[in-house]
Amino acid sequence: MHIDELKNAGLSENEAKVYMAALELGETSVYRLAKKSGVKRTTTYLAVENLKEKGLMSEYHRNNVIICYAENPKKLAEMLENKKRALDKILPELLAFNNLIDKKPKIRYFEGKESYKDVFGDVLKYPDNEMLGTFNEKFWNYGNYFTEYFIPKRKEKKIWARILFQDNPELRGVAQNEKEHFFQSKLVLSDKFKVEIEMVIYGNNKVGLVSYDEEIAIIIESQKIHDTQKSFFEVIWDLTVRSCVVF
Repeated sequence: MHIDELKNAGLSENEAKVYMAALELGETSVYRLAKKSGVKRTTTYLAVENLKEKGLMSEYHRNNVIICYAENPKKLAEMLENKKRALDKILPELLAFNNLIDKKPKIRYFEGKESYKDVFGDVLKYPDNEMLGTFNEKFWNYGNYFTEYFIPKRKEKKIWARILFQDNPELRGVAQNEKEHFFQSKLVLSDKFKVEIEMVIYGNNKVGLVSYDEEIAIIIESQKIHDTQKSFFEVIWDLTVRSCVVF
């Protein structure tokens, strides 16, 4: 039996069984096709119709009985060749669509009280790199993760960080520990600089967003979004006067 080969050529299993039965029986009825192929009679009718559409089977009426017969197997080769020509014709357009898809941002969404770990864990996958961030004081509520795991790992992997903090007494204390935590910071004095979520810009094309209150985190992989957010960060960084000692 060549059922598997016929399936590889594009026929369903039932179509392959009915077609093989038709080749063996010659001109025959649907009843005999069903019996020979082992396919249910109602399903055989459907398989015959599908094979007719593919040009692999024909039928005529004899004394009010439908007589079926298989077309030459060369028709199968012609069918495959026609499919290949059709695919070759539209392939450039399909590839153009694929290129557009490749350029679309890839977004991963995380929920839960510890969803922030998905973002900062991803940052650690890019050693010998720089991380840019805008942080607020809420991250300090998760200090054990940052002081005992993330920061030591970040230092070990030589991931330098530049951080923009909103100016307040609590974050001034954090900023004084730059040398210990392997980062450089600036305190933004403007009341308009309100940091309700944390943003990290890292890797070559990634932006991470963390909302502790909403217990959500997002990783966006997009060159354009990365570069745009980085340019915003750099503008604010250049305009901000450091309010702590440089180490």
